[in-house]
Amino acid sequence: MTDFPSNKKIILFDGVCNLCNSAVQFVIKHDKKDIFRFVALQSELGNEICKYIGVDQTKTDSIILYNPGVAYYYKSTAAIEIAEQLGGIYSLISIFKIFPEKLRNYIYDYIAKNRYKWYGKKESCMIPTQELKAKFLNSNI
Repeated sequence: MTDFPSNKKIILFDGVCNLCNSAVQFVIKHDKKDIFRFVALQSELGNEICKYIGVDQTKTDSIILYNPGVAYYYKSTAAIEIAEQLGGIYSLISIFKIFPEKLRNYIYDYIAKNRYKWYGKKESCMIPTQELKAKFLNSNI
């Protein structure tokens, strides 16, 4: 498995989804502690990480938060964990943990199922700007 930067958490995201790309831009803007790195699910590294942690990409339509050597989260739990790490007002999103994961994921899945219809889709994965390249773990996205 690839060596990852130490003390960084990896967000695997749908690189062609406009909603997902907007979420990545939001996290980058608010990641004041420089906690996160990003990998498109469609990339070679994205596929490698999913295989390594045992996530079947054909059966999940989700963002994945991977903390190398510790744990991984997906769907609503990943979103909540990311918000908590951003700190400040965003950590209040953790209040949603009071709801059962099954209910949270039902809502998450509904949004995920309709995200291309509602927000659109790109023809290819986003290309990070020169200043943002360091935030992405593979340059072939």
